[in-house]
Amino acid sequence: MNFIQSPIEGLLEIEIERIEDDRGFFARSFCADEFKNMNLCHSFIQTNLSFNNKIGVLRGMHYQAEPFDEVKLVRCTQGAIFDVAVDLRENSPTYLNWFGCELNDINHKALYIPSGFAHGYQTLKPDSIVSYMVSNSYSPSHERGIRYDDPLININWPLPISDISIKDRARDFLVLD
Repeated sequence: MNFIQSPIEGLLEIEIERIEDDRGFFARSFCADEFKNMNLCHSFIQTNLSFNNKIGVLRGMHYQAEPFDEVKLVRCTQGAIFDVAVDLRENSPTYLNWFGCELNDINHKALYIPSGFAHGYQTLKPDSIVSYMVSNSYSPSHERGIRYDDPLININWPLPISDISIKDRARDFLVLD
């Protein structure tokens, strides 16, 4: 696997290394030893799957508060998404900066998202499937979110939004002290 540092410290794109032949290819999509050697979370306790039937669906921007904060390893196994993470670590030099990249069933990339980030994505193709591993249990009382269109962050979504949940649309805008 190739670990590629994004402009935001700790947020990584991960490329698979293909072993190809006339049948196709084989690649590792996760290796606990390699993640451990990179000082990354290597103990995920749950894998989630999200199916999205339309182009332009937006899911996000979600995170969990401590002590249920979580690391995510996100991959699009069918179709394509624009995956986004926002740095919410108040002491970070990139606080409130965002990074986005395309994850799809051709590049097979993953995005490694440390705790302290909000996460969301927009579908670029119909019938997109997103699989993501998380490092902590879901806790409804620790669920948090930020607005997908917050002007303090100014995420540049690639498509008009075709669908978003009522909960995500109703999230509060950030207010800085």
